[in-house]
Amino acid sequence: MGKLSTHVLDTTVGKPGQGIHLELFKISSQDQKTLVISAITNSDGRCDQPLLEGANFLAGEYQIEFDIGKYFEKRHQHTHELPFLNKVVIRFGVGSGDENYHVPLVVTPWSYSTYRGS
Repeated sequence: MGKLSTHVLDTTVGKPGQGIHLELFKISSQDQKTLVISAITNSDGRCDQPLLEGANFLAGEYQIEFDIGKYFEKRHQHTHELPFLNKVVIRFGVGSGDENYHVPLVVTPWSYSTYRGS
């Protein structure tokens, strides 16, 4: 059985993104979102538990929404009243729930990137 995990790295300071609220949604074939779990990243920028694992981790489309606007606001890293990036949304497909999917977010107040890890 596989699992889904995430990790946030703040490259403006070269450290894990601690205290970032995120939500994981399952996307239906009609493009409807259903909240699966909400979590907050720990001191290592990770969630304490996998977002999904075992029999609950099914093939399909998912979306993670990271509330990075509030994170950078707390760190006083906004250059304007309205943040350039407020929520980072990553929508991705899972081909098999038997595999591990790691979806990291590498982020600054102005840019982000992601990739599929394992």
